[in-house]
Amino acid sequence: MRILLTNDDGIHAPGLKVLEAIARTLSDDITIVAPELEQSGQSRAMTLTQPLRLRTLEPGVHAVSGTPSDCVLLAMRELMEGEPDLLLSGVNKGQNLAEDTSYSGTVAAAMFGMQHNIPSVALSQTQNFRGRGSCPWETAEAWGPRALKPVLAHGWPDDAVMNINFPDLDPGDVKGIKVTRQGFRDEQILRTEKREDLRGNHYYWVGYGGKLSDPEEGTDLRAIYDGYVSITPLHVDLTHDPFLEKMQAWQV
Repeated sequence: MRILLTNDDGIHAPGLKVLEAIARTLSDDITIVAPELEQSGQSRAMTLTQPLRLRTLEPGVHAVSGTPSDCVLLAMRELMEGEPDLLLSGVNKGQNLAEDTSYSGTVAAAMFGMQHNIPSVALSQTQNFRGRGSCPWETAEAWGPRALKPVLAHGWPDDAVMNINFPDLDPGDVKGIKVTRQGFRDEQILRTEKREDLRGNHYYWVGYGGKLSDPEEGTDLRAIYDGYVSITPLHVDLTHDPFLEKMQAWQV
């Protein structure tokens, strides 16, 4: 099996090493193409107004001066002999749950692979649930193969990607794996913080607050809150089908 690995945290991110360890439980035919610098929150952005630079660190390991989608594109068009049989994106440092998935670079790389008929999976290690700075990479490494192998054995539709999140727990404390749907938070967690530089000019940091929501059963959020690995099938079709049916009845 030919596997392409990428991420949005950058070529030197610890989660990429964890992803490689997971991938090597499936195959030794691995190519790594990841951003030169962190590209978190870039969603499906592509670099169209400036050239891309490619740097080879060692055979089969490449850094790109662009976004996760740029990395997948160059991997397929310039670096790999034939398209990969599987694309794995991650392991992201931090959760990609609920509405986060729409601007996640990790999920976007998987979406780009899916768009080119490559079975694609996004993997993320949740953090900060047990306290500031908690991010148990050993949990993703231990549970990654256990989550992937049954999904790979059964397969999934060509228009979907698998989104896997690991809870912020030690490996032995994880309760199991749940198949979930995308949830939505009932609390806003994005926040801005205004600061002042040494010249008296204002600048802003955008980040997340730590307040937990109260998600429904069956959602990715609830599974993570309850200590389970979450696997959610996502697709890129954003059409609101129930309202589409009502709109079609309008006299336009």
